Amino acid sequence: MTSPEHRSGTDRVHEVSKAVPADVYVNIQGDEPLARREHLDVLLVLMENTDIQVGTLKTPCAQQDRNNPNAVKVVTDLQRRALYFSRATVPFDRDSSGQVSYYKHLGFYAYRKPALDAFVTWPESSLERSERLEQLRFLDHGVEIYVAETPFDTVGVDTEEDLRRVERVLRRVNGE
Repeated sequence: MTSPEHRSGTDRVHEVSKAVPADVYVNIQGDEPLARREHLDVLLVLMENTDIQVGTLKTPCAQQDRNNPNAVKVVTDLQRRALYFSRATVPFDRDSSGQVSYYKHLGFYAYRKPALDAFVTWPESSLERSERLEQLRFLDHGVEIYVAETPFDTVGVDTEEDLRRVERVLRRVNGE
């Protein structure tokens, strides 16, 4: 439905934004087969604040995902703004206290048109290239990404093991 030349989902959403007027554009990444209505509800409540240009979601990070580079982690400040996204385990528990809270980033985004228009004018940033995470381009350019929390985890399908995890979840949900 969009150009195969796009390098990211944000580029695809920008293409849509040029043809479809809206207050907010939502991107659910295609590797999120366990998306729920509750994910969208939380994200859209976040975007009720018209000052927010980019929004996304986080959930408490399960132990099995903390060291998984396919599960992106996010660190936020006290105002719910993203400080960093990483495939590494962040923040680092230097003293091994076990008291660190870890959050997994979920592949749900909401954008306003000016943020999309700006994103496509910037070259891929070095952090984005290093982590292979497009949202770092926004942070590199000073665009705040607000992060709402949901209790509903998902499994992004990046590997065959991820696919097997999703299949197990769906079998449990369907009572098989």
